[in-house]
Amino acid sequence: MEDGYWCTGKVPPPQTSGKHFEDLPSPPARAYLRPVHCQQLVVVGDAHLGRKSGKTEEAFLAFLEQVPALGDGLLITGDLFEFWFTWGRTTPRRGARVAGALAGLRRRVPIMFAGGNHDRWGGTYWEHDLGIEFVPGEGRLSVGKSAGLVHHGDGLTETHWSGRVLNRITRHPVTIAAFGALHPNVGLWLVDRLSGVLGDRVRTEAELSEAAARQHAWARSRLQADPALDFIVMGHTHRAALSREGGERLYLNSGAWFDGYRYALIRGTEASLEQFPA
Repeated sequence: MEDGYWCTGKVPPPQTSGKHFEDLPSPPARAYLRPVHCQQLVVVGDAHLGRKSGKTEEAFLAFLEQVPALGDGLLITGDLFEFWFTWGRTTPRRGARVAGALAGLRRRVPIMFAGGNHDRWGGTYWEHDLGIEFVPGEGRLSVGKSAGLVHHGDGLTETHWSGRVLNRITRHPVTIAAFGALHPNVGLWLVDRLSGVLGDRVRTEAELSEAAARQHAWARSRLQADPALDFIVMGHTHRAALSREGGERLYLNSGAWFDGYRYALIRGTEASLEQFPA
């Protein structure tokens, strides 16, 4: 799938084989729609679903039902889940309801999922099984005639050395392969036991403000360096932000879903920060 054209899909061929159910391969569900061009993009991220997030998850499921009325495309900016890892044919049970809802939504609108530091290990699951374009790092997209870039933001502007070190360790192919070799039950048990040590530490208000300022500066610099970009969308800092850089160009962070059910809308060169329900 070419950069900037993630809204384009192909209808999978019908499964008409006479094989038994056990012998059937996973459906090639790369997409379900005719080619679609997004004109209004719904942006959401940093929900951290999966651990003590009952009300937050219920609200997010209700939000997904309303996405087609809000826009004609969905962008997830990362950390949708507190933790996600795809082991071959196995995925975390905690994310099943949300994954199922996203699969249903994908039949109506195109979706891009940019992995964050909690859920970038999606493998081929999202795209192959659900038709959702998944990018573990940086992704390109378009809204109307505007070209954009999405990056969760971790590893770019960390204010503490521990964040930079952890980012390098969890991105390393050896670390990913070693974790993937574990039985899923063991892997998830380790995540539960070590999340307090290896997870996001509590940051001060000053650190949060500095991280948000650094991210804004990074986005401004990237826009200046790449004239082809009209907007940059990020997450990670849990701070909602919207600013114009050099006229019509935009920097956007929709904020954290878990903090007041925040999301954003992009319409070409216009954008707005929103809360659900509106």
